[in-house]
Amino acid sequence: MANQYLFTDEQKDLQLMVRDFVNKEIIPHAAEWDVKGEFPQDTFRKACDMGLHLMGIPEEFGGMGLDQTTSCILREELGRGDAGFAVSLGANMLGYTPLSIAGTKEQIKHFADIVVPGAVSAFCLTEAQGGSDAGNSKTTAVKVGDEYVINGVKTFITNGGIASVYTVFAMTDKEKGVKGMSAFLVERDRPGVSVGAEENKMGIRASNTTEVVFEDVHVPADHLIGKEGDGFKIAMKTLDRTRPSGSATAVGICQRAIDECVKYAKERVVFGKPIAKHQAVAFMLADMEIQTQAARQMVMHAARLMDNGIYDSVVAAAAKTFTGDTAMKVTTDAVQVLGGFGYSREYPVEKLMRDAKIYQIFEGTNQIQRVVISGNLLR
Repeated sequence: MANQYLFTDEQKDLQLMVRDFVNKEIIPHAAEWDVKGEFPQDTFRKACDMGLHLMGIPEEFGGMGLDQTTSCILREELGRGDAGFAVSLGANMLGYTPLSIAGTKEQIKHFADIVVPGAVSAFCLTEAQGGSDAGNSKTTAVKVGDEYVINGVKTFITNGGIASVYTVFAMTDKEKGVKGMSAFLVERDRPGVSVGAEENKMGIRASNTTEVVFEDVHVPADHLIGKEGDGFKIAMKTLDRTRPSGSATAVGICQRAIDECVKYAKERVVFGKPIAKHQAVAFMLADMEIQTQAARQMVMHAARLMDNGIYDSVVAAAAKTFTGDTAMKVTTDAVQVLGGFGYSREYPVEKLMRDAKIYQIFEGTNQIQRVVISGNLLR
């Protein structure tokens, strides 16, 4: 578990509160959620009662107003329970962050008025033909009088089918490429907004992931976030700022894998002694712990920089890449430690391995993160 050596009393209390919630309300049900592939609304409502869907939203708008470091502490605990649930809960901050970067006070209040009572938001950037090429967007927003009319289809959208409000990125001037992308706040109940295909995913199956379709959706001009043409810049700044908290969830996956392996290795007897006493296994456990501690510190370093007003895209990219790769390595080793049982759904480690894989893919693949990092080194 994340140590509490440098935590404030408030951080310790919040961590223990969320840990207790995870142990009682998430871990006992995570396997069932995984099989069903459904977002657990009842558990979400309990999380909302604790304010966990509002971690970084300022207190003046009804949120918890937590800093990045505290949010990462709590996101790790949630990831230890179920990464899919943690992803959907955390997606509210992904939807909110563009507003914190470029939105007006009125827009932030409007967003908060929707989600604070117990709703989720979604960040609509990705399209089928785009993927890592986020600027390759076919969704358009055409100015007509004092409105914009949005048309297009977004793909792989977390909370796409259950969100009450969307942050949508669309082209207001295709001729300008990425400099022609703009950002908008779009409510779910606007005519023309619909939910497309739902993804039948390999992992994080408790998280709802769908297409979101916009057909002649009219939004007022005051729903434009920032200025026309600022959308791509806002999207990239958003992802830089949300990568640490998202990566904290992957650290939680690692920690759960270690917990399960230590428990199993103490109980499983082979050649007359617990496998934990066989050096081959013990050293695997040690390496899992070393890698997890390193990943945790990279995440916390990125979070602390942000709490001090320093937004370093290379630090965020490095933390995201290392943590995603570590989660995959640690969970793969966890399956190996449990052997045949690790490959069976009777034990949770195979699910952890499936959940971990997405952290090398979404919010910018680890290959794209390496492009960012190497580009900075060679600039």
